[in-house]
Amino acid sequence: MKLFKCQHCGQLLFFENRKCEKCGHTLGYIPDLNVLATLEPEGAIWRAPSFPQTTYRFCANAEHDACNWLVPSDAAEPYCVACRHNATIPDLTNEKNLIAWRKLEDAKHRLFYTLLRLRLPVESRADDPDHGLVFEFLADAPTPNGPKVLTWHDEGLITIALAEAEDVEREKRRAAMSEPYRTLLGHFRHEVGHYYWDRLVRDEGRLEECRAVFGDDTADYAAALKKHYEEGFPPDWQDNFISTYATTHAWEDFAETWAHYLHIVDTLEMAEAFHLSVDPELDRTGILEAEVTLDPYAAGDIQPLIDAWVPMTFAMNSINRCMGVADLYPFVLSPPVMRKLGFIHDLVHAERRPRQ
Repeated sequence: MKLFKCQHCGQLLFFENRKCEKCGHTLGYIPDLNVLATLEPEGAIWRAPSFPQTTYRFCANAEHDACNWLVPSDAAEPYCVACRHNATIPDLTNEKNLIAWRKLEDAKHRLFYTLLRLRLPVESRADDPDHGLVFEFLADAPTPNGPKVLTWHDEGLITIALAEAEDVEREKRRAAMSEPYRTLLGHFRHEVGHYYWDRLVRDEGRLEECRAVFGDDTADYAAALKKHYEEGFPPDWQDNFISTYATTHAWEDFAETWAHYLHIVDTLEMAEAFHLSVDPELDRTGILEAEVTLDPYAAGDIQPLIDAWVPMTFAMNSINRCMGVADLYPFVLSPPVMRKLGFIHDLVHAERRPRQ
């Protein structure tokens, strides 16, 4: 993600800011321009002085303090390009649900920032009733022994368990499943990977290319999951996979690798915005030397991204350990994983064919 600043006073901003804490101006994100704009009110609508040709209103979910994205004031759609993909949200009269849903929306909006920057297709169910991308955020049953909501994907419908927004509960699940990393943003990036497997691999005739890299997706998925949870993962999994869960099935390998590709491009964009560089004096080989000067969304192939990513993550993990916390990026990019990331990169940047 890029750095943003207040167009009135120059204060640096976070992507989620609704107001500049220095000058007090209202802020709104304009997705078409990739700008967190400083706004001036004009009655019931808003104008960005830096972009005076268009007036805006806030997404309808701004009413719940769950969105700071803008919609053109003459648009018929009340929701922004991210929120219009919501099919089900929790009961917002419950304060606990409201707080959890806001956290989910923060993560989802960061996901959509990346999808839009990559110019990926993001049809909603209004655009494509059968296969459009849609989200439901569901709370567990109120009874202690009631059914638990699972986070998963099914033909464009992504279900996110509201319980994942609770840090304690998410950490319990992470530890129970022996995962080194589990975040809300990671969930969104993984599950949308399944959607783009359908959209870009299956529906665009790239199955054989994908199978040559990720393996046989026709293997029984339910049986593969059962085997994974009963027998675990192969001891040499790091030689070929980005995570233990990626060993489960070709679909999960693709989704896990897709998520990591989004981790990489988003983080490298922020590293470039800070002009970060890594040049440890003790490294005489130059392997850990990197200066992040590239636009990760415009890289011609995967290698420049990896060349910058590996040194950056080594440095970030080392700093985290000084603070006594877990590695920021507790993963290893083996040559086969790099090849898989290369496939994702080429798939993302391939010329899109119109959906029939």
